[in-house]
Amino acid sequence: MSLGAFVLVASEFMPVSLLTPLAADLGVTEGQAGQGIALSGAFALVTSLFIASLAGRLDRKILLLLLTLLTVVSGALVALASSYFMYMVGRALIGIAIGGFWSLSAATAMRLVPDEQVPRALAIVNGGNALAMVIAAPLGSFLGSIMGWRGAFFCIVPMAVIAFVWLLVSLPAMKPTGQSKANSVFRLLKRPPVAAGMLAVSLFFAGQFTLFTYLRPFLEMVTGVDASGLSLILLVMGLSGFAGTVLIGNFLTNGLYRLLTIIPLLMALIAVALVIMGSVVSVVTALLTLWGLIATAAPVAWWTWLAKTLPDDAEAGGGLMVAVVQLAIAFGATAGGLMFDLIGYRATFELSAFLLIAAALLAVLVARVVTRESRGEVCISG
Repeated sequence: MSLGAFVLVASEFMPVSLLTPLAADLGVTEGQAGQGIALSGAFALVTSLFIASLAGRLDRKILLLLLTLLTVVSGALVALASSYFMYMVGRALIGIAIGGFWSLSAATAMRLVPDEQVPRALAIVNGGNALAMVIAAPLGSFLGSIMGWRGAFFCIVPMAVIAFVWLLVSLPAMKPTGQSKANSVFRLLKRPPVAAGMLAVSLFFAGQFTLFTYLRPFLEMVTGVDASGLSLILLVMGLSGFAGTVLIGNFLTNGLYRLLTIIPLLMALIAVALVIMGSVVSVVTALLTLWGLIATAAPVAWWTWLAKTLPDDAEAGGGLMVAVVQLAIAFGATAGGLMFDLIGYRATFELSAFLLIAAALLAVLVARVVTRESRGEVCISG
């Protein structure tokens, strides 16, 4: 499961480090190439909302194997794409795989291990995500400079095949436990803390990927780094992100909502600072190192919030969270691309800062709603 997570995340964000050569080869703008991330997010959104009803009728092992097979096909299609249309078809397939896999990952882990080992199992599965965030972008940039962007994408294929075989051999049969209702996900939005929290999540990820998707053209055109410098900066970002994922657990017990507020505020400040100091390599490197440290750790905080808010609806809540995140990624990549093409990187980064500030304000609102609701429960029980 961890290897599957690694392959999916590497596939999803590979275009970030290959945007410029990919766009040039397919004859499109960087903004249009970035829409590949938006499209995968859109398909992941739809899949995550309705995968629960399918999981209620199929052996989960078979379903996970089919999703992994889609990853193989997607990687091959993108690597061999002769047109922008075929590239987007490949991105749509990886979106389906992403939405299905992440929606089922937590519930699957819970069926594979005893209750007391569930937190460790979830940490291992998400370790694949963190590792991919560390090496996918710099490795993609490095491989792209050696074998071209197509070769870099094709490297995903053998890794996905290994993940498929490993799942086939290691996963036990997991018969369906009953058909899930498709509307169970939407039902959760009737709860004020969930609705406010999901809106804050959406603004956070939209703000993050409005900027993150277009880092390569920014670093090349504004900062003026070459291929090796680009790979080094992305690697430093990834390593700091891995460190942030490891360290954030120490602050979640007593400071969850403080983190959910401070992280987007810091990221907004970084976005503005990049606009001001974007031509200074050392400053940009330091700013992006800090961005990686906090941005990669932020999802851990939001998944912790979900577990505390919906302890009895983890599967439905997980599907809703995946849908919201993917919709936000699609919006951020699309809006950022339009701004980048029409106005320039400054508008893109300023939009990112605005969305992140809005996410911080909503996090404050979520904390107040949860506090108010908990006080109401105390009064009722009393």
